[in-house]
Amino acid sequence: MKAAPWDAVMSALEDWRGAWLREHGEGEDPAVTAIASYYRLDPWAVLASTILSLRTKDETTMAASQRLLKELPTMEALAARPEEEIERLIYPVGFYHTKAKNLKKMAGIILERHGGKVPADMETLLSLPGVGRKTANLVLSEAYEIDAICVDVHVHRISNRAGWLGAAGTGSPEETERVLRDTLPRKYWRRINLLLVFYGQQVCRPLSPWCSRCVVAAHCERRGVDRSR
Repeated sequence: MKAAPWDAVMSALEDWRGAWLREHGEGEDPAVTAIASYYRLDPWAVLASTILSLRTKDETTMAASQRLLKELPTMEALAARPEEEIERLIYPVGFYHTKAKNLKKMAGIILERHGGKVPADMETLLSLPGVGRKTANLVLSEAYEIDAICVDVHVHRISNRAGWLGAAGTGSPEETERVLRDTLPRKYWRRINLLLVFYGQQVCRPLSPWCSRCVVAAHCERRGVDRSR
């Protein structure tokens, strides 16, 4: 498989993000990244906010996470409250009933089995209720600064659209993660999610992407793009 021009791609995306933030102001990072920074890499805050972020817009995730962590700043506090109260605090995030139940179970498991410390390894994180690979990788990356590749819909879509995953591409985020682990230089593992999520929201959108504004157009095959701006 021909190697993707990762140095050129990541450099262009970093420059674009910097210019965008200088023009529009700070505070535009994905919600989980912003929360991790605000709470100084607090693993529980990162884990809880990541759970809330699933199938939920960033602004809703940020508001719900702030309410939850202000009222219940520790897993001990959350584990002691009824699910109904947790639901009230996190509403209207997507699937808030299920997320409240999982957060309460998760807090209890971490307190009972892991001494109150959020696990820092993939296998143990995946054993927690409601935690998939995307969540586990975000926790490892944002809470513990461990090299991990978080593949969400933006990373999966843009990497396939650009042709960076080989001739056949990939059919799932899990497969995308596997290919990226083999091909993406390790120095970029923690940055690719932040950069491509932001870029996917602003430029490389699912439908009718802004190809005329693309800073990596020279490195993109535009696979599956029938209409662009």
